[in-house]
Amino acid sequence: MDKIKRNERLGALTRILTDTPNRIHTFSEFCELFGAAKSSISEDIDLLSASFARFDLGRIETVAGAAGGVRYRAIPSPTRIRKMLEEVAGRMAEPGRMLPGGFLYTSDITAQSSVARQMGEILAAQYYDSKPHFVLTMETKGIPIALMTARMLDVPLVIARRDSRAYEGSAVKINYIAGGDDRIETMALTRRAVSSGQRALIVDDFMKGGGTLQGMVDLMREFQVEVVGVCVMIATARPEEKRVKNVRSLLILEGFDPVTGCANIHPADEFR
Repeated sequence: MDKIKRNERLGALTRILTDTPNRIHTFSEFCELFGAAKSSISEDIDLLSASFARFDLGRIETVAGAAGGVRYRAIPSPTRIRKMLEEVAGRMAEPGRMLPGGFLYTSDITAQSSVARQMGEILAAQYYDSKPHFVLTMETKGIPIALMTARMLDVPLVIARRDSRAYEGSAVKINYIAGGDDRIETMALTRRAVSSGQRALIVDDFMKGGGTLQGMVDLMREFQVEVVGVCVMIATARPEEKRVKNVRSLLILEGFDPVTGCANIHPADEFR
């Protein structure tokens, strides 16, 4: 193999690390890949770390210990978080997004990979230290954001369904209260999806009363899984009393202008 130049190593390292967020790569792995000494790889990592910090591209961290190495975490700065949320809020405040029942039409925005990735970066950054084993969401609108959050954490995505599927095997079903009219709905999750003693991060796109989120919390209790966090992209300001407590929301929907139908939506206080 021809000698690999430093600029080539830097380009390859950047791609490898950013393609596998939160995954630890050993120095020996890179030494073998590039045919370089550990000291050279260490210098490369220091250069990338400084560059990423300067341009607010996340963090490249060295992890000490026997199982240590280097990893990339897509942790945006508070300034970048605020900018991303304000841009998304501005798009969601466009006329014509008001839906019956006080809901906001967001599917065309959250289905865009760039937006879902940004929301996933912000949410994952809040829970790296909690070390969840998986991200749980409810079908279907919350899937893009939950998937990107799971990707940034390097954990699986688990999807609760409104009914079980024969091809998924036996499942656990619970009833939960959904909607403002207190209707009873069903939530199901295959028994093979999670294991007792694991930790779950619950992610959804929208919360009004919090019934669906509380249903997911109850579902995890059936599996004896610890819930390390519950978070949504958008929460309504009213009702103030939600069925589930301690939910982290990125955006707050205060209501709609009765004349224009535009949403009054802004970043949550902790991100402003």
